[in-house]
Amino acid sequence: MNPKYDLRSDTVTRPTSAMREYMLRADVGDDVYAEDPTVNALQERVAAMFGKEAGLFVPTGSMSNQLAIKVHTRPGEEILCEAGAHIYYYETGAPALISGVQVWPLQGVNGALDADQVEEAVRPPAYYYPRTRLVCLENTHNKAGGRLLPIEGMEAVSARARGLGLAVHLDGARIWNAHVETGVPLARYGALADTVSVCFSKGLGAPVGSMLLGPRALLVEAHKLRKILGGGMRQIGILAAAADYALDHHLARLADDHAHARSFAAALSSKTSFRTDPSEVETNMVMLRFPARQDAADAAAVLAAAGIATGLSDPFTVRAVFHLDISAADTADCITIVTQLFD
Repeated sequence: MNPKYDLRSDTVTRPTSAMREYMLRADVGDDVYAEDPTVNALQERVAAMFGKEAGLFVPTGSMSNQLAIKVHTRPGEEILCEAGAHIYYYETGAPALISGVQVWPLQGVNGALDADQVEEAVRPPAYYYPRTRLVCLENTHNKAGGRLLPIEGMEAVSARARGLGLAVHLDGARIWNAHVETGVPLARYGALADTVSVCFSKGLGAPVGSMLLGPRALLVEAHKLRKILGGGMRQIGILAAAADYALDHHLARLADDHAHARSFAAALSSKTSFRTDPSEVETNMVMLRFPARQDAADAAAVLAAAGIATGLSDPFTVRAVFHLDISAADTADCITIVTQLFD
């Protein structure tokens, strides 16, 4: 697939020439022996950004989330999350397979849960119930269309959960977008969760890599589990260097992606073939909602034929995601194409 404009996801970005040069110069060592200086420095850097004791570089965000679930739970326990959460919706049943836990998905509002809702879902102590052990939050919320979880609500859920003896994990695959859009310090997000997962290969534009952050003791266990799951790599300083470069050069510019998404949604808000609401565009995703399944599938095919690759967020919704490789001029061209194709 080689579309002119790829709006399927912010994971499709390619390393810039400057990032590639930076990667080539990376000082490397064997990370299985904990001897790669570049990844060691990156782990310390990102942990400090979120106010955490330690960080563990991993290949993917799914692995980072699943390591967190594994270190927080025992088989037969239960975790709570929003019904559209990535760990429940897009990670292939991994909590059951890897950790032996069941997931109770709670219906939130734009991806957000409230403290009372979480407390009501905690199981009573009777022997015939599973033990509720972990609450998982996701910010920004992918399935909800890149929506932001208000920090006050997250903190309220965290405080309630901890008061009930539960651990809290934050899937922050796109926490960078939330930080840039809201101005909430990364350390404030870090403080509300026992563990945090962050991703470098989405809006930041690195080719691969995520990181699990948390207390050193938990990260020691996660390190062992990473090896079990096949995530122990060798000279990964080359990959860590890409993440390091992205933090230096691509973090602030996430605001451009948000602006392009808003521009796209605003220009198309009067269309009758589909519905898009600019007020719902909080970061880099735009949802085009069609009246029927076939309408959405046909629309995605028409867009692809015109050179714009998109994805289906659900059977009725075409999703467009703006990222490092889509400029303001590209966005304007996409607007022109969609305007010509649809009423």
